[in-house]
Amino acid sequence: MRALELICMGRAAVDLYGEQIGGRLEDVQSFAKYLGGSPCNTAVGASRLGLKAGMITRVGDEHNGRFVRESLAAEGVDVSQVRTDPKRLTALVFLGIRDRDTFPLVFYREQCADMALSVADIDPAFVASAQTLLLSGTHLSNAQTFDACMSAIEAARAAGTRIALDIDYRPVLWGLTSPGLGEQRYVPSEQVSAHLQKVLPLCDLIVGTEEEIHIAGGFSDNLAALRRIREVSKALIVMKRGPMGCVAFEGPIPASVEDGVTGPGFPVEVFNVLGAGDAFMAGLLRGWVRNEPLPQTLRYANACGAIVVSRHGCAPAMPSWDELQHFLQHGSPTRRLREDARLEQLHRASTRTRRWGSLAVLAFDHRSQLEDLASRHGAATARIADFKQLVAQAARQGYDTAQASAGGAAGFPTPGVIIDGRYGEDVLPQLTGAGWWVGRPVERPGSRPLAFEAGTNVALALRTWPGEHVVKCLLAHHPDDPPELAAEQLRTVVALADACNATGHELLVEVIPPREIPADADTMARAMRQIYAAGVWPDWWKLQPPTDAAAWQRINAVITEHDPHCRGVLLLGLEASEADLSTGFRAAADQPLCKGFAVGRSIFADAAAAWFAGTLDDAGVIDEVATRYQRLIHLWCNARSDAPQAPITTVSPTAKEKTA
Repeated sequence: MRALELICMGRAAVDLYGEQIGGRLEDVQSFAKYLGGSPCNTAVGASRLGLKAGMITRVGDEHNGRFVRESLAAEGVDVSQVRTDPKRLTALVFLGIRDRDTFPLVFYREQCADMALSVADIDPAFVASAQTLLLSGTHLSNAQTFDACMSAIEAARAAGTRIALDIDYRPVLWGLTSPGLGEQRYVPSEQVSAHLQKVLPLCDLIVGTEEEIHIAGGFSDNLAALRRIREVSKALIVMKRGPMGCVAFEGPIPASVEDGVTGPGFPVEVFNVLGAGDAFMAGLLRGWVRNEPLPQTLRYANACGAIVVSRHGCAPAMPSWDELQHFLQHGSPTRRLREDARLEQLHRASTRTRRWGSLAVLAFDHRSQLEDLASRHGAATARIADFKQLVAQAARQGYDTAQASAGGAAGFPTPGVIIDGRYGEDVLPQLTGAGWWVGRPVERPGSRPLAFEAGTNVALALRTWPGEHVVKCLLAHHPDDPPELAAEQLRTVVALADACNATGHELLVEVIPPREIPADADTMARAMRQIYAAGVWPDWWKLQPPTDAAAWQRINAVITEHDPHCRGVLLLGLEASEADLSTGFRAAADQPLCKGFAVGRSIFADAAAAWFAGTLDDAGVIDEVATRYQRLIHLWCNARSDAPQAPITTVSPTAKEKTA
């Protein structure tokens, strides 16, 4: 068995997608940054569909090159053969969506890193480790990259690795149009046709649009072009036909295109054709590499193309295997797939790239409590930021000490913080991009009904946050709240969830029922069920530790029923003692959905009171908070190590839950 099922070779770029729809690219005001380049997009799509994929390309020795490499690796793509070019920059592409027929794009590829790929970059052993090698036609346009492709083909044929060609014809990248005409899809060229036909005989699969089949065959008629390709190649030929789906030819070209093996398209609204072909290729390869029946393979391809053609972006829009299966089995209630809430939620949940195991989170996003404390002791509020710097130092120290004492024990939790931007502005950059889980609050402290600290336009505020920051929202909610209050709060949470989805941030919902309303073992599960029913699927939940097994069972039942891809539950503290937290940890330790803790005042409250009172110095704060954080990590680790990891158990909802 080979280590890889697929290797993609060729373009690697950063796509800068215009966020304003319906205007000229000249008038776009902001851009979203995505991984780009046809082979990179296909590698991501194939990996999400379950194929073991790798990439051969070059990137620059700069921020964009690292972004490309890290993005591929995060998707599970083997990047061992992604070379770093010390002299060239990673390619850029500016893209826009003007209307259903116009998708302007400008390639910045002059002397770019991926076009410096050479024969020396081809490792025959790596090529031989894969079942299939996918080439991009763009890399046949330059003598040096053509030679690199031929070297890879030679290694593939020697190893019995099958060869697929995505014709990927961009006239501008062959020098046939001016740089400003990047969206032009077809310019006839005898030279390009002759050049491509040097490679066609060596391929086992050839894929292209009708225009790409024309350039490969050298004729502007479908049948004539297909017959010319068949004269020089025995490959399976797949011709993409946009909304009509596709047609495949395994043997002789018939008298009519319709006599090939047809794959019907899916009736969806065309929003963005850019990237749909790469998704089509990923779906096609998912079936072809694994030798599935051709009609099923074409169905995968068309479905993947249909999903992506309805979305913004290329690589990030690629569907997962779970998402593809859901679409094939259930379809969609709307032709505008990006407005299918269930499909979009499944897409977000099943394509997350950040991997987290157990978490040990120190939460010090508290604002009003520390403002009250500072006021009580006559301290300026500016000192709160100084205190939070001390807590951040303590978090690093306490975690490092706990980790060192654990001696590399398996399953040791990842560190994390929840820190606000009001007083923790200088702390956030220190921990962002450093391997820590980072959460930030959005709620206005103490608000009920829920309100946001940044005002009603929370999406605008989230656009300034790094993508890895998790949006934390504390919701004071009880399932038996007055209907008007509950409805208003849930509407606000829905608006927040929409903002998170629009900006690519994960959402943590912290639910704390008001103390004045009686609660029982069903209360939390009923509250969560109401939030799901409103159309909100939190990535994370932050909950008070249930000590009742029935309460845990009901929480498990609600989450598994509504969102099997949920990240899980973090346990909050509410200034509980270590003894009480230890009890809660032990009750949660065998719950697979419990992923750790996010505790704050239980760790820093005493130190804060003493520091603002002037009876504890900075070093004392760091030492006390670090020690308590370290002890809490050990309490969690000990609880987990002592408890067997039982499977998730569920129970039927109570009558109260059914009617919640």
